[in-house]
Amino acid sequence: MIRPLHGVNNGPVNQGELVDLSAYYRELGIPLARLHDSEWPDPEIVDIHAVFPDMSADPEKAESYDFRRTDDYIQAIINTGTGVVYRLGESIEHTRRKYRVHPPADMDKWARVCIGVIRHYNEGWASGFRHNIRYWEIWNEPENRPTMWTGTDEQYFRLYTTAARAIKAAFPELKVGGPSLGATGELEGDTLKATDFLKAFLKTCKEQSAPLDFFSWHTYSYEPFIYAIKAREIRKLLNEYGFAKTEIHLNEWNFLPGNNWQPMSLAGQGIGRRQWYEQMGGPQGAAFLACVLSDLQDSPVDVANYYSGDTSLFGLFDRYAAPKKTYFAMKAFRMLLDTPQRLAATDWRNEQGTVLAGTNSDAGRWMALVSYFRNWQPDVKLVFANLPAGGSYRYQVFLLDAEHDLEPVQAGILAADGVISGQFQGPLVLVVRLEPQK
Repeated sequence: MIRPLHGVNNGPVNQGELVDLSAYYRELGIPLARLHDSEWPDPEIVDIHAVFPDMSADPEKAESYDFRRTDDYIQAIINTGTGVVYRLGESIEHTRRKYRVHPPADMDKWARVCIGVIRHYNEGWASGFRHNIRYWEIWNEPENRPTMWTGTDEQYFRLYTTAARAIKAAFPELKVGGPSLGATGELEGDTLKATDFLKAFLKTCKEQSAPLDFFSWHTYSYEPFIYAIKAREIRKLLNEYGFAKTEIHLNEWNFLPGNNWQPMSLAGQGIGRRQWYEQMGGPQGAAFLACVLSDLQDSPVDVANYYSGDTSLFGLFDRYAAPKKTYFAMKAFRMLLDTPQRLAATDWRNEQGTVLAGTNSDAGRWMALVSYFRNWQPDVKLVFANLPAGGSYRYQVFLLDAEHDLEPVQAGILAADGVISGQFQGPLVLVVRLEPQK
């Protein structure tokens, strides 16, 4: 089966409710939205400081919390049919002064606050809801210092083990995980040289019997095929430490133009930064997105969340709520899910891109998603073989490139040899749909 790995970060209502992307979220059928950097750079929702503004207050009392804005934000996600991964912690702080990303002074109390948040959204406590949010993540990128954590490794390990045990004891049916790790290590060939932080985290969880229902990690890259390689290496590492049943969540990923973060720095501001983001959301970023979602099908990743689904600079939409090219790549993948029974494809992956194909035998439909990541002119040739004998089939080709937003560009009756071909300018994404001629 073709797996719906097209989750995102964050929800459809942005910019003080002046933007509502709910119709787009429904169209894409987003499976899960992870909540991190929600309404950044001034997040007053989701984060612990936003829902529990006074850490001297009593976490057992409903009046200690302010859920109002977060209630509305999450409800908008739920209304689209999308599930939630709730990151417990704080959003990233690129400011010189750090305000929220410090280790909690009282980690036991912080864990009790987390339990209050879960009770509110899953058990109806404090005029709350029964959203059945399954995934609860403890912090984000604690190795990313000081923008996400001003403490030590050991302080984070203590926070994780304290909160994970408390949550699991109170809600054994839920899944708790982390550490939302940005730096898992470097690949040498197909081998991951895991960081000391990663190995120490797993060692701590094992030795202290801390629950780890899912392991979350991030990668931003120029190369679309490293995600599946890293995922297989992480699976091996988890198994080595006794976490064979732990899910793998790739819950931040995106195209990183030039494998270079410098345009995000102060020195990178200006035209270079604008071009960097335009490339991320443009045709190459779109083809990258489709390549990754295709290649992850054969990986051990259980959940993936693109960063991000909203109108942030990394998002599927610009600040005016207009879809970027990457939105249409996500839409192309969603189209393929209408034919979820995966078909074998020869020469389906090479350094240029991927092919992912599926069928829906009940509806009598076949589809292929073709992604060319490189900037070249490919001669595309698809051959549909082993179709039911004696039939006549009509095909359509939808093109996403610099000039087209997943628009139909070819149609006709499939020739007897089953070949559909054409020349295009990459980077690009194609969706080819085949149905019986009526």
